[in-house]
Amino acid sequence: MTKKDPPSTTMPDDAETRRRFAEAAAAVRPRLFRYCARMTGSVFDGEDIVQESLAKAFHALDGMTDLPPFEPWMFRIAHNTAMDFLKRYERKNVDIVADVPDSADAGDEGADDMLLEAALTVFVTLPTLQRSALVLKDVLGFSLAETAEIMGTTIASVKAALFRARANIEATNSAPSGPATEISVQERASLKRYADVFNARDWDALRSLLAEEAQLDLVSRLPKRSAAAAGYSTRYSTLIDEENLRAEPGYVSGVAAIAIFRPAFSATPAYYILLEWKDGLVANIRDFRYVPYIAEGARFSKMD
Repeated sequence: MTKKDPPSTTMPDDAETRRRFAEAAAAVRPRLFRYCARMTGSVFDGEDIVQESLAKAFHALDGMTDLPPFEPWMFRIAHNTAMDFLKRYERKNVDIVADVPDSADAGDEGADDMLLEAALTVFVTLPTLQRSALVLKDVLGFSLAETAEIMGTTIASVKAALFRARANIEATNSAPSGPATEISVQERASLKRYADVFNARDWDALRSLLAEEAQLDLVSRLPKRSAAAAGYSTRYSTLIDEENLRAEPGYVSGVAAIAIFRPAFSATPAYYILLEWKDGLVANIRDFRYVPYIAEGARFSKMD
């Protein structure tokens, strides 16, 4: 990554740079998400970290003469952002990898197909260094050297972390995932009501469930939250028949959510909607329609 001299100058064509950035970001975003979701154990926290990482990268463009090699650059940013998140929200789980015997060896094979299908909760049982090395190397298929560069460490440390991580995964891979987050009887009933009126195409009833100043976060499309009640349900009144949609309440990564199936008879959700409730009404909607890769990394369970 180089900078022009004098430092006040920027890339020759800001519009072209933004276009190239947007194209590169769209291409790498699903892989970034796979990493961040496995680091946090949550598809929703993972997507938040992806968005924060992309915002950091975009702001870093100012003063660059050209885009750096994009994927390794973005993964370094995402790794650091995820580690900051984990330091803030996880209990400390320090793992010293230097004391692994020298005989511990981790090869440079590609991605592990079994780990690609593993539940997110499998990864969060690991200390963060082991988790990062395992996801980068065995899930995403980075080489040992690339993994070390992204993590800001040595190949020897990566090998040691992988050795322990693989042993720990073997011991815990069959363990059941954690229980879903408990929600109130009222919220459970409200979620079911939301899905019922959505499926019945009763848009007046759906609007009646929204608080007067309900906010919408259309993830990856709207730059910030905006008033939701006016156009949101109107848009879905068209989409539900165009795309044959069906809503069902349940749990995603232990979080209560509305799953949207497309087409309606599909057995697998296409994307999810998170609803925040206040005084029995929807105060905030987070709609993940435009980040469908979240559904690929999530496990949905129906609500009883």
